[in-house]
Amino acid sequence: ECPLCLLPQPPEAFPTLASCTHRSCWACLEQYLRLAVSESRVPVSCPHCPAALQPTDVHRLLPEPALRDKYEEFLLRRLLVADPGTRWCPAPDCSYAVFAHGCAECPRLTCGREGCGTEFCYHCRQPWHSDGPCAPVPPAPSLATPTAQLAQPEELAHGEALAQAEAEDIKVCPRCSAFIMKINDGSCNRMNCTVCGCLFCWLCLREISDVHFLSPSGCTFWGKRPWSRTRRILWQLGMVLGAPMLISLAAGVAVPVITIGIPIYLGRKVLAGGPGASSRRSSLSGCQQCLSVTSSVLLSLFVSPIITALTVGVGVPLVLAYVYGTVVLSLCR
Repeated sequence: ECPLCLLPQPPEAFPTLASCTHRSCWACLEQYLRLAVSESRVPVSCPHCPAALQPTDVHRLLPEPALRDKYEEFLLRRLLVADPGTRWCPAPDCSYAVFAHGCAECPRLTCGREGCGTEFCYHCRQPWHSDGPCAPVPPAPSLATPTAQLAQPEELAHGEALAQAEAEDIKVCPRCSAFIMKINDGSCNRMNCTVCGCLFCWLCLREISDVHFLSPSGCTFWGKRPWSRTRRILWQLGMVLGAPMLISLAAGVAVPVITIGIPIYLGRKVLAGGPGASSRRSSLSGCQQCLSVTSSVLLSLFVSPIITALTVGVGVPLVLAYVYGTVVLSLCR
């Protein structure tokens, strides 16, 4: 049975993949690859795990030559965008890439595409300017222009609302400057750029680690804006002042739960058994079953205090170090 379409298939309908051992039917993989390539989600990962599919498998599964060419183009573009020395020609309708390693001292670049030859700057990536330093990129036409001032107040308010909505929904990747749109569907603020693979926060637009939303930065896992400075300071003060009581409460609950819960869980696990437990249980006598459960519970009674001590002995110092180290330093700043 295919895990994607849930239809029974013959064994030859499941192609093997070089990246992982997961199996799906040929038709589902073709449809999955069509959607992924058309949405420029390249490299394409396995539909069941994060492993990237090998290009040979993608070429074998994609029937259309146009999609295979598009896959190769997207794959090449992703590699070039991730390269810090690559510059793209700013001329209209030209997507030529120029390899510009070591051009910081001589920033004048020339597009090598036949028929283009546009000259542009290595630093600001704008058309070449020989008369002065790099000028900032001019902002897009806004409502402050004289033409916009002639509009009615209702139109201005509507335009401001649309501009603010677009600014909140479309942002730039902090690593490769690719435009990224976040759909307002209540999803989290942990973003992953499909072009360069950068993991960043949607609120502060900084590259992050998995503990970013636990840090006192004011960025929340959900929400549209970071916390205000006052709210962030109050939260940090509450953590510093309330940490001893909360840690003591958590440790007081965790110690009996782990100490008593492990023997109970292990005893029920041994009594229930795994696959084929009913046949094994029928071959064992009641005395043997009782002895097996009792021995496992007694063994866990010796092991559970050690696990409890390790959990509390390692977890409590880590939490205290975070609260009175990271949080206090952030509060002082």
